[in-house]
Amino acid sequence: FAFFGHSMGGLISFELARERRRRGGTAQPFHLFVSGRRSPEVPTREEPIHDLPEPEFIVELRELSGTPEEVLQHSELMRLLLPILRADFAINEKYVFKPEPPLDMGISAFGGLGDEEVTRDDVALWEKQTRGRFRIRMLPGDHFFLHSAKDLLTEALARGLAELGHLY
Repeated sequence: FAFFGHSMGGLISFELARERRRRGGTAQPFHLFVSGRRSPEVPTREEPIHDLPEPEFIVELRELSGTPEEVLQHSELMRLLLPILRADFAINEKYVFKPEPPLDMGISAFGGLGDEEVTRDDVALWEKQTRGRFRIRMLPGDHFFLHSAKDLLTEALARGLAELGHLY
């Protein structure tokens, strides 16, 4: 199996792979695919938003363009989602990288050419986290290129899996 994660999901996938390694004897993924995420040793450059007052938090969500406007305008739905979104941002914003040996599995890292928060250099630093094969691929789009360049990303993932001989 392989792990794929976008943005915070990339960080979660990375830390899950490290935790599985720490536990030993647990089956390891053969490859890690990370997308839209700076390498974990690169500290965040953004100001924390998880504990902003609700109106300001919603403005920030809108500016990030990751939450559909229809959802942002639906007050009942937002009342349910706000605690979850705040918790996600808090985890991401409070993450502290702890150095460990590089993973033995390969890593493929994807970035958006127009992503202003996660640069190509940030993505390229994932190479330090592996002893295995490393690949970087920049795709058209901003931080949410996994939507705008979905076909290119899916094709690259399928090709990567096939090249590794694990496509069933």
